Amino acid sequence: MNTAPTATYAALLLRISLAILFFAHAGLKFFVYTPTGTAQFFESVGVPGWMAYITITWEFLGAIALLVGFKPRLAALSLIPVLLGAIFTVHGASGFWFTNPNGGWEYPAFWIVGLISLALIGDGPFHLKSSFKS
Repeated sequence: MNTAPTATYAALLLRISLAILFFAHAGLKFFVYTPTGTAQFFESVGVPGWMAYITITWEFLGAIALLVGFKPRLAALSLIPVLLGAIFTVHGASGFWFTNPNGGWEYPAFWIVGLISLALIGDGPFHLKSSFKS
């Protein structure tokens, strides 16, 4: 079976799925834990509290970029440090299973694989074309 005609739609599906995950995580930090509560949690794990505000903003803007397809390859790669931060500050010490206290590292690691896959696959259809040369 020739999958070339449908492969770009796989990139679109991946792009939208990743965007939804980042919207959910930014929303959790903003609406449930609140930015102040998130900053306090960051401080409790040894990360400066102001990084919480940057993380929430970065996740939200990255999600928008993925959803609308604004430089999705770059957006995907730029979101990887957020997840690496989560692995190395919170989830890594908790082991592999996400059901462990503070969650495991496998979920953010797999999320990174999805972001790298999108960066390798390409933008997919229905992305914003930039007038700037990249």
